[in-house]
Amino acid sequence: MSDPASLLDADHSAPTARKQGGQTTTALDGGAKVSRAAYRLAALVPAYRVQGTIADVVRGVRRYVDSVLVVDDGSPDGTAEAARAAGAEVVRHETNRGKGAALRSGLVRLLADGYTHAFSVDGDGQHLPEEMPRLIELSRAHPGAIVLGARRIAPEQAPVNRFGNEFANWWVSLAAGREYRDTQSGFRIYPIQATLELGVRAERYEFESEVLILAARRGVEVVTEEVAVHYPPPDERVSHYDPWRDTCRIIITVVPFLIGLRR
Repeated sequence: MSDPASLLDADHSAPTARKQGGQTTTALDGGAKVSRAAYRLAALVPAYRVQGTIADVVRGVRRYVDSVLVVDDGSPDGTAEAARAAGAEVVRHETNRGKGAALRSGLVRLLADGYTHAFSVDGDGQHLPEEMPRLIELSRAHPGAIVLGARRIAPEQAPVNRFGNEFANWWVSLAAGREYRDTQSGFRIYPIQATLELGVRAERYEFESEVLILAARRGVEVVTEEVAVHYPPPDERVSHYDPWRDTCRIIITVVPFLIGLRR
């Protein structure tokens, strides 16, 4: 297995499926393999200022996975302490570096700990743990694939947020050369080593868009499953996604692919 730290900037070819002794594996040209028999899954929760919701999130996902890693991205509140009290392992950034940086730190840590797959779940309580088994089943059937939980968007969602999601979906799908239904969903399962070897550069919310673009361009399968989500009343929602600023960041990430500066 490659040194986890070396995967942060690695750029390798896409995985291919192979048969070995009747066991289906997904092999990367660099030698990494994911077999159904060796499948090890942990939950990965990037978290920033979610002291009020993180404990319930950790307890919920622990019903379906053995291990939960929370990456506290420099929260000034008690997010880390609440996550530990609920049973999660916690890695902490001293300063806020962005969701993408938190995901990357978590993926590297889980790979070093021997996990093959990471189920990313947001720390704000939007994602429903009871939706996890269907995605886990798909991931086990497609161990080399990114499994994307496409949110069932509620009619009461703010129009500006719906517009931001749809606009980002259009740009990301254009750069990827295939249609994606929910490029901003953080509810997904990553095959860890294959994801790190894509060489995603983004540090903030655009990480989740860039990884889908690179997956499509490098031949990494993306499997989509519609999922329900919880939308609390607007005055109770905890979200650090800015539909204008972060959508612009996504466009800035996409443009180099469209004009040939990145492939």
